[in-house]
Amino acid sequence: MKKLFTLFAAMMMAVVVLAEESEKAKFTYEAGAEVVSSYIWRGLYEGGLSFQPTASVGFDSKSDKVRFRVGAWGNIGASDWKFRSGLPNPDENDMNPNTYFVPELDIMASLQLWGLVLGATHYYYFGGTPFFSGLNDEGGSQTEIQVGLRFGEFCKASGLYFNWYMMVAGNDVNPNTGKRAFSSYIEFGYDAEFEHDITLGICVGFTPWRSLYTDYEGTIAVNNISLRFGKTWNIDEIVDIELFALGSMNTYGINSSNCFRWEAGDYKLDHTHLGQHLNGCIGLGFWF
Repeated sequence: MKKLFTLFAAMMMAVVVLAEESEKAKFTYEAGAEVVSSYIWRGLYEGGLSFQPTASVGFDSKSDKVRFRVGAWGNIGASDWKFRSGLPNPDENDMNPNTYFVPELDIMASLQLWGLVLGATHYYYFGGTPFFSGLNDEGGSQTEIQVGLRFGEFCKASGLYFNWYMMVAGNDVNPNTGKRAFSSYIEFGYDAEFEHDITLGICVGFTPWRSLYTDYEGTIAVNNISLRFGKTWNIDEIVDIELFALGSMNTYGINSSNCFRWEAGDYKLDHTHLGQHLNGCIGLGFWF
C-alpha cells in the first residue's frame, strides 16, 4: 500500500508542475465503448461477447509534454460464446460449463511526463465484496501500478512503447508459498498509422516470474504475441467509429508433449490444446 500511495503522491506533485508549466493547461475528456466478440486481456481469454464502456477526464500542458488522466473502464459480458445451461449442480464439477455474467469495473489514473508514464489501476470484479476489499490479500479486487515509456518523445519511432505492470495489492497470493506474488506483465509494442485511418498494432508481452498469468507455476513465460488491425471513420468530427480485429497467441504451456498426439502411427497436432492458447476477436468501437 505504501508503494501505491507514493505513486499517487508523485502524480499529484506532477499535476502541480503541469499547472505551473502553462497558465492555459487544456482540459480534455474522452468517452466511448467497444463491443467485442471475445474479452481478451494480455493473452488471456476472459470471456465471450462483451460490452466495454470507458470514460476519462484530465489536463494537458500547453506543450502536450505533460498529461494527466483519471477514468473508468467497464466490462459487461458472458463467460463464453455458447450461453450453455451447464450442470444442474455446478459444485460437483470444477470445470463448470455454465455460462455466467462477467461484470468488471476498473478505476484508472495515469500521468505522462514527456515520454515517461506512471499509472495505477484498481480492478473490481463484483464478487459480493466491498469495492476496496482487495487491498489486503483476499477479496474480489486487485490493484496494480504501471511504469512505461513512449519512445516517440525521444526518437522518430513515434509508435514504439514499453510498459511494466505489477500487482501490488489485492488477490494476488501464490497458493504454493502463501506470499504475495507481485504478478508482473511486461510488454513491448509498436502502433503504426497508415493512410485512410488504418492502424496496425504489434505487441509482445511476457511475465518475468511465477504469477497469475501462469497460474503461479513456471518461471518466465511469453503470454501474449498479438496483432491488431483497425480502420476508423470520423462522422462529422463528432464521433469516431472503429472496426478492428485482434489475434493473440499465449505460448505458456505449449510444448511438444501436449501439442502433438500419437494417432494412427504418426504425430498430429492437438488442436484442442492449441485452441486454449490461440485467441482472437473482432470488435466495433465508437469514441466521442
